[in-house]
Amino acid sequence: MTDINVVNNEAGHRYEAWLGEVLAGFAQYTLDDELITFTHTQVADAFEGKGVASTLIRAALDDVRAQASSTVRPLRVRPLCPFVRAFIQRHTDYQDLLYAGTD
Repeated sequence: MTDINVVNNEAGHRYEAWLGEVLAGFAQYTLDDELITFTHTQVADAFEGKGVASTLIRAALDDVRAQASSTVRPLRVRPLCPFVRAFIQRHTDYQDLLYAGTD
């Protein structure tokens, strides 16, 4: 699916996938100084199976990587959300972002 705009809604503690004016999905997180914990990913029924979640998580992890490279203490990812965990397992280029306590 094209034209997905992913934004970090910091006030809402979630990354959001927008298709025009329509919120297609989001990935909820908690954040502390060194750790971003993804807790839940949800895609609207109308967009299920169209790659929205994968696009959303890829953009979120790319953003985490960009933030980590610009700070003294890089952020690490704890994927409590099963979708995020599976995405990182399938896309090994993101495994360097994992928190050491992630099994």
